[in-house]
Amino acid sequence: MKLLTFRVGRGAPRLGALAESVAVRGEPEASRVDESVVLDLAAIATDLGRGGGTARRRFPRTMLELVEGGAVALAMVGEVVEAGSARLRRDGVDALAGAKLAIAWGDTRPEAPIPRPARNVFCLGRNYAEHAAERGAEAPKDPVYFTKAPECVIAPGAAIVHHAATKELDYEVELAVVIGTRGRDIARDDALAHVFGYTVVNDVTARDLQRRHGQWFKGKSLDTFCPMGPVLITADEIPDPQALTISLRLNGETRQSSHTSRMIFPVAQCIEVLSIGFTLLPGDVIATGTPEGVGAATGRFLQAGDDIEAEVERIGVLRNPVV
Repeated sequence: MKLLTFRVGRGAPRLGALAESVAVRGEPEASRVDESVVLDLAAIATDLGRGGGTARRRFPRTMLELVEGGAVALAMVGEVVEAGSARLRRDGVDALAGAKLAIAWGDTRPEAPIPRPARNVFCLGRNYAEHAAERGAEAPKDPVYFTKAPECVIAPGAAIVHHAATKELDYEVELAVVIGTRGRDIARDDALAHVFGYTVVNDVTARDLQRRHGQWFKGKSLDTFCPMGPVLITADEIPDPQALTISLRLNGETRQSSHTSRMIFPVAQCIEVLSIGFTLLPGDVIATGTPEGVGAATGRFLQAGDDIEAEVERIGVLRNPVV
């Protein structure tokens, strides 16, 4: 499932899913997120409940509630997505929109899948050898971890602010992992079973602040420096996170293009090592590092007016302007 958090107008955040196998007004099935139909899961669950369906049980209202709810909550959501998609195919977009059960993506205000994560945003540094080399560093022998402030998470389409504090604003497309099952000292063979799903993160970085302060936290945690989205795809749809293309375009020009198989430390190892003596919690986010092609390697940094498209195969395109 491709899950998301969205708003309608000034309303509160709602839990949604992209409808599956939907042809809009007889057109071919939508292949891009911004051409998709969003199912309002809580509304559909309520509608099913009135009809005597299984959705009478407590239904998760936020993404974090869903992640924390484990297999039971995920199964409930799966039932609702299946029912909503079937009704959409039968009755059409206009009927569900009129009943306030679905809405076109373009009419929503998308949020980060887990808005301002309640817990942690962990990141991997130099997890692609080519990126380490372009930054003048050797490939690390062990995973290099740092954190970003959860407050810097922003939505797809939201603006990245080019703060006056930096003259070297940079981009980094990354595959991000969302932990689903609490665990400590997790064995590598069990690590992927602890993953709820995957999304895209742009690890925006002020390179001059990164150098000045020595520790990476400040240069990577200014307000708006963690765009996330557009969706959170459940782990069952990505059985191998090392089999995905990853890329970034700046104003339509490809700046980064690689593959997650080229990670030095694969996702399972990143989870294993991070969890040694340390408890990972449902909703924790782990950004797994960026490939080569960052602005710091060429001196071509971000400027106000730029448009960034960070993409990971099967998850989608995370678009954000710079202001």
